[in-house]
Amino acid sequence: MRSLLVISAGLSQPSSSRRLADMLAEATRAKISARGEGAQIDVIEVRDLAFELATAMTDQTAQTPLLARAKQQVADADGLIAVTPVFQGSYSGLFKTFFDTLEPHGLDNLPTIIAATAGSSRHALILDYALRPLFNQLHANVVPTGVFQAIEDLGTPEGERIAARIERSAIQLADQIVVPQDRVPGIAGDLTGLGGRSTVRLAKENFIPLDKLLNGYGK
Repeated sequence: MRSLLVISAGLSQPSSSRRLADMLAEATRAKISARGEGAQIDVIEVRDLAFELATAMTDQTAQTPLLARAKQQVADADGLIAVTPVFQGSYSGLFKTFFDTLEPHGLDNLPTIIAATAGSSRHALILDYALRPLFNQLHANVVPTGVFQAIEDLGTPEGERIAARIERSAIQLADQIVVPQDRVPGIAGDLTGLGGRSTVRLAKENFIPLDKLLNGYGK
C-alpha cells in the first residue's frame, strides 16, 4: 500500500484548490492501482493548521500537535500532491508557511505534483516561476507536468485540455511511486515496484561500506 499525501491551501469550503487536488489524487490512485498496488490518500488542509503555523513560526518551543502530525504524514508519504490558490500573483502565504516549518530535507526525493488555481488564466505561469523553483529548492522530485486551473476555463476547450494534463501528471507521479513493469532494470537489478523515496530507502538499507566490499582482496 502506497501513501499518497494531498496538501491543499484553499481557504473556502469547498474550495477550487481542494477540488483540483481531489481530481489529481483520484487519477493518481487509478494509475497506481493499474500497476498492481493500492494507494491510501491522506489530506492536509493547511487552513486547519493556521493557528499552529503562526505559533510555530514565532515560538519554536510551543506545542503544535496538529502540525507535528502533518509533518509526520509528509515524512511517511510515497507521493505528494500540492495545490495552492494564487494570491498576489504567487502561492499563498499560508501554503509557503507550511513548507517553511518542515525539517530540512523533509521533501527529499518525494515524487510531487504541483498545481494551482485562480480566477483567471493570466496566472498560469505560477507553476514555473513560483511553485517549481520552491519544490526544486526543497529537493522534491517534481513531475514534468504541473496543472493550473482557472475558473474561467471550466466548461471550455481549455478545460478539456486541463483534464488531459491531470491524467498526464497522474501517470508521471505513479511512474515515480511504482516503477512500471515494462521498464528494463539497470545495474542495480530489479527495482520493480520501487520509485522515488522507496528506491532511496532501499539503497540505504542495502548499502555496504567500501572496506567490507574489499575485505580479503590484496591478501
